Amino acid sequence: MEFTVLKTCGKARLGLLKGTHGVTETPCFMPVGTLGAVKGLTWEQISQMGYHLVLSNVYHLYLRPGLEVIESAGGIHAFTGWNELILTDSGGFQVFSLGKLMKITEEGVEFRSHIDGSKHFFTPEFVVEFEERIGVDIGMVLDECTPYPATYEYAKHSMERTVRWAERSINARTTDKTALFGIVQGGVYEDLRLKCVELLTELPFDGYAIGGLSVGEPKEEMYRITALVAPELPFDKPRYLMGVGTPLDIITAVENGVDMFDCVMPTRNARNGTLFTSEGKINIKAAKYKKDFSPLDPNCNCYTCRNFTRAYLRHLHVSGEINGIVLNTIHNLYYYSRLMEEIKEAIKRGTFNKLKEELAKIFTK
Repeated sequence: MEFTVLKTCGKARLGLLKGTHGVTETPCFMPVGTLGAVKGLTWEQISQMGYHLVLSNVYHLYLRPGLEVIESAGGIHAFTGWNELILTDSGGFQVFSLGKLMKITEEGVEFRSHIDGSKHFFTPEFVVEFEERIGVDIGMVLDECTPYPATYEYAKHSMERTVRWAERSINARTTDKTALFGIVQGGVYEDLRLKCVELLTELPFDGYAIGGLSVGEPKEEMYRITALVAPELPFDKPRYLMGVGTPLDIITAVENGVDMFDCVMPTRNARNGTLFTSEGKINIKAAKYKKDFSPLDPNCNCYTCRNFTRAYLRHLHVSGEINGIVLNTIHNLYYYSRLMEEIKEAIKRGTFNKLKEELAKIFTK
């Protein structure tokens, strides 16, 4: 993997990331395709929106369809039909979210499948092996996702284990075709976060992620830790804020030097009828849209906004029509793609602060 910072505006960075299966400009947002598919859309639709990098998940792909099936197909790209860049989360967050179904030891994580209750065990070495064997472009190492709230001692112990697992992950890699990213943990404790950065950046990772945020902590805490950590990560490596977030979250993180994002928000909200527009968020279920025959977003050029009205989208949603989910998802992912393009253009022109002020007005009404 190659990464180049092309231009800066303050701490905000315009970059170019090249992997085994393609290229993407950064800052970039990754649509979430947990099981090798983005819910409701085809890969052609995803590509036409301007996305070149999507996210899948080791935990879910391991359980279904399994390593043997994906390998037999010729790898994750051949199996899914997506021929551009793929990043896989290690499944650390999914295991964390299982709560009582998992047990963390120094060796790894024991967990029970959410599908059938069967018992499984992940080690840092196995996660790297899985990612390399299915041929992803970027693999996240196995980490312990520190919950919120957590005591200082718990967060310290968790962070130190994450670093030990990171070292084991580096030692386990067998190819440079799959880039590896380390994950910074440490909860909301500044000294732990900075210590984790110090230890991880001594290891030859291809990029670095900020994990353990957007797990229930107040928004101000997420912003504080991101602003602390991101500028401390190597300038010449991509920086990824995991699981974030709203348009305002994203542009705030970009302001502090973050390059990559993923979040289920645009697709999940679309299924729930919450849509992002140039005028702010819209709840399409609201009765006030029953006879609103205007476009969803008059400033949007997506397929949904060019062809359908708010009234029709509301009708589809309240009627439970699957077409409503598809059209909503098209719009929300198009909105996020356009948002990233606007951010990149603002960095190029030196107008980033102006764009952030405009977004803040829209989404803090």
